Amino acid sequence: FMQEKASEIQRDFNKFDKELDELYHETALKMGISDSAFCIFYILYNLGDGCLQKDICHEAFANKQTVNSSIRKLVQEGYIYLKQGRGRDKHIFLTESGKQFVENHIVPVVQKENEAFSALKEEEQKELLRLANIYMENLRTKLNEL
Repeated sequence: FMQEKASEIQRDFNKFDKELDELYHETALKMGISDSAFCIFYILYNLGDGCLQKDICHEAFANKQTVNSSIRKLVQEGYIYLKQGRGRDKHIFLTESGKQFVENHIVPVVQKENEAFSALKEEEQKELLRLANIYMENLRTKLNEL
């Protein structure tokens, strides 16, 4: 059977996607934390104190076990603490050292992302997002056919 190879432009796009992942991985390494810890801090910063563990899973597109073990580690390290919510829900809060970490490490990343995105004109920003969403929808549909 004949294997259909990705076009050069598709390979370049996939490379771009991997490079983006690598950039955030290197950023987390510089902070001395894991990718999932970076992700949790980042989402906590965006959603705010008291968000639910399931919100983090949803935002991070990560499975419950990964997020759960990363959260446990961050609790042990004194960056976050949990409060019981309704049923099995757990609310996540930053401790003082967690707030300090976010202020020193996550806020500057968000500022740099904003600067990079602002370098595009508003129409370009909207177009980038529009095209990325179309691609994501198409890919989701196609992969669901497998």
